[in-house]
This record gives sequence, C-alpha cells and structure tokens, in this order.
Amino acid sequence: MHQHGHNDPNAAKLYELIKDVKIAMMTTVDTDGTLHSRPMHSMEADEHGDLWFFTQIQSPKMTEISRDSEVNLAYSDPSGQTYVSVAGKAEIVRDKAKIEEKWSEPLRAWFPKGTDDPQIALIRVHPSKGEYWDSPSSTIVHLYGYAKAALTGQPPHPGDQAKVDLS
Repeated sequence: MHQHGHNDPNAAKLYELIKDVKIAMMTTVDTDGTLHSRPMHSMEADEHGDLWFFTQIQSPKMTEISRDSEVNLAYSDPSGQTYVSVAGKAEIVRDKAKIEEKWSEPLRAWFPKGTDDPQIALIRVHPSKGEYWDSPSSTIVHLYGYAKAALTGQPPHPGDQAKVDLS
C-alpha cells in the first residue's frame, strides 16, 4: 500500500501536489441540478486520504451535500504549474472532538467563537478518483517544448499527467 492507504502508485504524487495548496474549489450539485463551486480552505489529507474542510451549518453547500454527496475538488498552483482534480463523496461531520482536532487559530476569522461556535461543522471528502497535471515551471523548458512542437508539428508534452484511483 502507498501513502494514505491507496494502492495506485500515483496516489502519493497526487497527495503531495495538493499538500501545500491552501484553497480548493469545491463543486457540489445545486438543488436545480446545476453545478455550484466555491473556494474552501484546504487542510492536508488525513492518514486515510480523506480531505477536510470547515463550514457553516447554515450554508447552501450543506443542503447540496445532504441531497447529493458527490463533490469535486479542484486544486491549482499556477506558480508550480500543478493542477489537481479530486472526485469523491462528502459527509457532514459535527463531532466536537474532530472539530477540535482539525481546528487552527486562523479559522477564527470565519468562526469568531472558535470551536464552540454552534454554526461550525466539518465536511469530510472521501476521494474515489483524481487526476493531476504536473508541468515543469521553468520558462526554458516551456520554450523548448513549444519550439520543438513548432518544428515537429506535434503538440508539446511538458510534464506528467495521470488519472488516479483513490477508492
């Protein structure tokens, strides 16, 4: 088994790529069937590979997750030329001990009452699959790839891309 208990050899790289990305775009299915995305403060994955987010109980995403637990998380680090998409099932967690375990002081900006805030909850996303794109961030490498493409007529392949089984 690899990092976070996943058998796919690309899982460790996917988790490494999102480890330091602080904002993920979480997409849920709205009540009318359309997709609804919003930025969420991201925490490092736990030992099982689950991804955690703090939220307010009274928010549209809570209603959407209650109706349809399928979500997508999009991570982007343009400075490092890395991009990750993770699909999975979301679950609302109200466990006080888990909230205290995951809490960090910067969250007080959104939850002024801290872990005692009656409106605080967690969203746990259990990933089922993911995909990443990891390109070298060097301008020289990009210029070489595009020059080669212009000469050969073949599109550049400047980095790694992989679909990952996270179930």
